[in-house]
Amino acid sequence: MRQKDASFPKGDKLCGIKAVSELFSGGRGFNLPPLRVVYRVMPADETLHAVRLLVSVPRRHFKRAVDRNLIRRRIKEAWRTGKKPLESVIEGTGRRLELAIIWSDTVIRPYDETLKAVNDVIGRLTRLKY
Repeated sequence: MRQKDASFPKGDKLCGIKAVSELFSGGRGFNLPPLRVVYRVMPADETLHAVRLLVSVPRRHFKRAVDRNLIRRRIKEAWRTGKKPLESVIEGTGRRLELAIIWSDTVIRPYDETLKAVNDVIGRLTRLKY
């Protein structure tokens, strides 16, 4: 039996064709190698979480699914451990944040480098004016 992933609950995931296409069409972005970030600030919604995340690792760079899944798991774990400051800033503004983190490197980095990169993204998003 497969265990539920409690560390990255459904409410924290950005999913749905409409939500994802609106994020990429109307969102802003920046690069912090090895990550590319696309984000969009929206008015608060009582039914949705303050921050929703999409993690993507392109098949173009990693043909094997096990490699893509490894990077995706590392990004999600780094996000889970460091997201609290960003969530508290966003909840204080009365808005919500939708973002996509895309792995843009062609090699698998150690977890320490992935953690540093995700923490840099969180720090930069925390410093934005909402």
